[in-house]
Amino acid sequence: MNYDQLVRQVFQKKSMLCVGLDTDRSKIPPHLLDREDPMFEFNKQMVDATRDLSVAYKLNLAFYESEGVEGLLAMDRTATYIKETCPEIFTIADAKRGDIGNTSQKYAEAYFQKYAFDSITISPYMGSDSVMPYLDFTDKWAILLALTSNPSSSDFQTEKYPDGETLYQKVLRKSSEWGDHRRIMYVVGATRSEHLLEIRTLVPDHFLLVPGIGTQKGDLSQVCRFGSTSEGGLLINVGRAVIYAGAGEDFAEAARHTALRFVEEMRRSTPALRE
Repeated sequence: MNYDQLVRQVFQKKSMLCVGLDTDRSKIPPHLLDREDPMFEFNKQMVDATRDLSVAYKLNLAFYESEGVEGLLAMDRTATYIKETCPEIFTIADAKRGDIGNTSQKYAEAYFQKYAFDSITISPYMGSDSVMPYLDFTDKWAILLALTSNPSSSDFQTEKYPDGETLYQKVLRKSSEWGDHRRIMYVVGATRSEHLLEIRTLVPDHFLLVPGIGTQKGDLSQVCRFGSTSEGGLLINVGRAVIYAGAGEDFAEAARHTALRFVEEMRRSTPALRE
């Protein structure tokens, strides 16, 4: 998916919602457990319930890899189902890969060709040769960790160099030279929303993938107000708060209701979506 297609979807749906399909087998409603592939069936119903509200789906690979081959098959079936039934929706392999060039090349082939994701999350700390192989694929995206939402992110990411610049600022500044805003995104946690205005001075046009809304209590209105751009500029991920909004046979309906509340707040808080 290219940049223009992503922006078009944001404005058509008036949404920046990314639903995180962090599907935990132990939390799947009991009535689905006798299905041939419970993880896929859960994801399928979640996609069907939220596709008109979502501009992206993010699959956290740990939840699929932990189930072995069956989990990887469910991941593949989910990614394929999204591409076949709602190809306008952006897909993210949340893998947080980060390795030297030839290994990155193989990761890129795996997730862009075998599994047909639009993007993959990457740790950029091994430098440009760990990122550039992903940019060799047309209309595929590298999403780089910049300032994450976990409490211990301050162990390294906000540490200052002698010149006064923090590590995450250096990551933003340097990596933005490797590719433009049409191919690179950044992960910026909603729990660090006080940094968004300053981040936008460094990467004014890049999309930001923002986790930390919902269960982690990030401030959605602040994220929209300070992080959005005239072209949207945000993919706001909500995972557990949406997909586990209900645990009964009406779980998909409950998820849709919760997703709609988040989208309505985005519309109220984002000037570009109100136009």
